[in-house]
Amino acid sequence: MTHHTVEKTSLTLLGLGAMGTALARTWLAAGHPLTVWNRTPARAATLAAEGARVADSSADAVAANTLIAVCLLDDTSVDEVLAGADLAGRDLVNLTTSTPAQARARAEWARERGARYLDGGIMAVPPMIGVPEAGGYVFYSGSRELFERHQKTLDVPVGTTYVGEDAGFAALHDVALLSAMYGMFAGAAHAFALIRKDDIDPVALAPLLADWLVAMAPAVHQTADQLRSGDYTKNVVSNLAMQVAGTPTFLSTAEQQGVSPELLNPYFELMHRRLAEGSGEEDLTGVIDLLVR
Repeated sequence: MTHHTVEKTSLTLLGLGAMGTALARTWLAAGHPLTVWNRTPARAATLAAEGARVADSSADAVAANTLIAVCLLDDTSVDEVLAGADLAGRDLVNLTTSTPAQARARAEWARERGARYLDGGIMAVPPMIGVPEAGGYVFYSGSRELFERHQKTLDVPVGTTYVGEDAGFAALHDVALLSAMYGMFAGAAHAFALIRKDDIDPVALAPLLADWLVAMAPAVHQTADQLRSGDYTKNVVSNLAMQVAGTPTFLSTAEQQGVSPELLNPYFELMHRRLAEGSGEEDLTGVIDLLVR
């Protein structure tokens, strides 16, 4: 009997915080030879016991492999960690949270040093890494050829979604989705604040709140369709005029419950401005145009 083994791509990982450690463990568990480095060497000890090679310096770690993944605190940390490394001929995959402008600048920075570049935006928290059913993934942007070359390896810890040749697009998608998340959290915070002083169990409210948010989420598709078409009156269910007319109820309820309206007011103010400038028959989509400078 002939045994065929598939050689797993070897790679280097710089940065062993909670996310980096989770990534490292999934690559090791899948049989990928892995070299790691971290500013605090103690964090690498457990990974060494699991089969990782621990480099003495970031430069040594970069020299060990062609594929280099970076998962650090911020863009400044990337500068500091890679300052003494020879990146010529390397495939640099930057999983450090950054802005679109920083990602584009980093892509040019890598090119000047002879490296190929992919930027990544991780849409997951560490417990989701290595758990496909958790639904996490990473946005990637930059060289499509480079993404396709390493996609199987990058798919190991968490799913991958390629969003374009522009190196800034992964960060832009990342921040766009997270911004929507924080808006949702703000609304949930206001909802819980409203019931805080009354005899309503927040644990009982939570499933009602979660189900309502899920039911409302598909509205983003209508917003996207209206933005693409430019027709903000298309398929409107609750028009702007009607929704603006309802805002005093929300503000009065907050006052009566002793809750600050500071999470609601900015959006309500945009709704009022749009009504003054546009058509009451529109959807809420018009507020987006007020945000774009």
